[in-house]
Parts: sequence; C-alpha cells; structure tokens
Amino acid sequence: MTDVSQVDVIAPNFKKRLSGVTSTIFRLVPLQAEKIAIVATGPVIPADVPGMPLAALLTMNRRRRVWHARRNIEMIAGIALKTLLGKNLKLMFTSASQRHHTGLTKWLIRRMDEIVATSAKSAAYLERPAHVIHHGIDAERFSPSTDKAALRRQLGLPETGMLIGCYGRIRAQKGTDVFVDAMIRVLPRHPGATALVMGRATKKYQDFERELRDRVAAAGLSDRILFLPEVPVLEMAGFYQVLDLYVAPQRWEGFGLTPLEAMSCGAPVVATRVGAFEELVAEGETGTLVDPGDIDAMTVAVDAALSDPGRLAQWSTAARDRVLAQFQLQQEADALIAIYRRLLSD
Repeated sequence: MTDVSQVDVIAPNFKKRLSGVTSTIFRLVPLQAEKIAIVATGPVIPADVPGMPLAALLTMNRRRRVWHARRNIEMIAGIALKTLLGKNLKLMFTSASQRHHTGLTKWLIRRMDEIVATSAKSAAYLERPAHVIHHGIDAERFSPSTDKAALRRQLGLPETGMLIGCYGRIRAQKGTDVFVDAMIRVLPRHPGATALVMGRATKKYQDFERELRDRVAAAGLSDRILFLPEVPVLEMAGFYQVLDLYVAPQRWEGFGLTPLEAMSCGAPVVATRVGAFEELVAEGETGTLVDPGDIDAMTVAVDAALSDPGRLAQWSTAARDRVLAQFQLQQEADALIAIYRRLLSD
C-alpha cells in the first residue's frame, strides 16, 4: 500500500463486482501513478494497482487531495469526508450516464468542484459545464496482427474467409439477437465468411442465448455462426486482431469500449447510434453507423462492407490511425491529471 501521507489523488471504487467503471479505475490508476501520487481505495483493490485501505480515509492528514468519484455512493462519501470529518478534499465526478439524472444525483453533482463527462452525449444530460474526456485503450496491447493466418490457427478459428465478430454479454440490451439475425441473412451471400459471437449469458439470459442458437441451427448455419466462450481480458486482443469486421449492435450503452478495441487492432466497425459510438466511429472513414434494433439496416451495412474489400482495407488503416490520434489510454490519463493538478493548485 502507498504511504497515505503523500497521496494527492484518491480514486474510490466501492463496488466489489467487476464493471466498466471498476475496469476504468484499475486501468487508469497505475498509469497515472507514474506522473502523480494517486491511489485507488475500496473493498477490493488488485495487487498491481496503487491503493490505500478504506480505514485510512478516516485518519489521513489534512493535506489537500482530489477525490475522484464515479458513482453516487462515492460522491456521498467524498462529501461526508469533507463536511463531516473536515478532510481537505477537492471533489470531482465523472459521468458516463446518458439519461436524465435523479434529484439526488443532481444535488450531489452541484457539490462537486469539477465534472467530467465521458462523451458529448453524456455532457448534454448535465446541468453544469463538464470537461469531455473520452475513455482510451492500451493501443500497444490492442494492435494489428502481423500474421492473421497463424493467429487464426492458434485460436482454433477458420483459416480462410472473412471473420465478423460481436463480443460482449449475450443479452437483448447488447443487441446480440440483431447481430445473429443480420448474420443469418448476410452469410449466404458471402460463402466462406464466418461470424463469431463471444461472451457470456448470465442465468437470466440463458434462455435468450438458447433461442439464438436454435435460430442459427434452423438456418443451417451452426458451422458459420460460432458461439465462443468468454475469455480473460488479457486474451481479448487476439480475437479482435483476426477480424475483418467488428459489429457493435447494442440497443443501449453507457460508453462502450469494444469498437475502440477493434479499431485499434485494425478492424473496421459497424455500430449502432448509442453510447459514445457516434463519437468513436467516423462515418464512412473507419466504419459505418445504423440505428439500434434495425436488423434491415444492419444487414445492408454489413453486406456492403463485406462486398468491398478495398474499402474495408482503407477503413482498417483509418481505424487504427484514429485510435492512435484520439483514443489512447495515456491521453485519457493525462487529461484527468491536468484537472487534478489544477484542483490541487487552486
């Protein structure tokens, strides 16, 4: 654990369960710690993430610090530490929400010293100005493969033909059914192409997954629409690197990192107009966008992309370039650090 007396920034994570927010904190803090004295705190902090025990919050000295919350409960804790225990905190909140906030959330946000939104769409739901800082990814780990054929063999995937992927939790919210239905229509037009569905269906959605598998079997495409088991995060890059096209068919999304991960690996993206996807995917340059839930539009978009290998190749190069220019994890870390330093020096 870090020496609490020297800490300048605290990033609380009060959820034990893995989530997008938790993942963001655990990716950013080690990188930011190279430039500023930052720690995470919460019930479970991985060994490779600079951290401090929750109990130390009560006894830490009055050194000025930034408290960077990402949930209501963490904003409440920061306000309590500042107003009830007299801790010298500057309060900061990052919002990824794309809906109207509750009265409680609005009240909490008004008491923050700085607000960050992860997308322009999220910022539009806030009632006060916010810094828009997009999430970023590790572009070194998510990078194009130098030998796709060898990687396909290594992963046990078809060695020839185009690969189209859709990764994430299997559920209606994620639009997995839209992807499957579009692939049932598209694949007969593209002999040799294979679609990959990778992810896990929680108990609540196991019937949903079973129905999708039955639909694929009824179409006679069980050998061309493959359901792959979820793999550890550190193994995901390879499954993007083998793709010719990635599809993000979500009906709703907070931000959504999968298009960035795919683009960084050189896979163009067909995505829906949800979350931050309209800010990530450059229409006609790195892929294309369709309305959520529109199977016809998704079918047309994927079919058109697969029918034009030259355009796919152009999109692939542009996708990687766009991530390097705008969506690297280091860029996100540095933008947040700039705000931390301003708050500390006020």
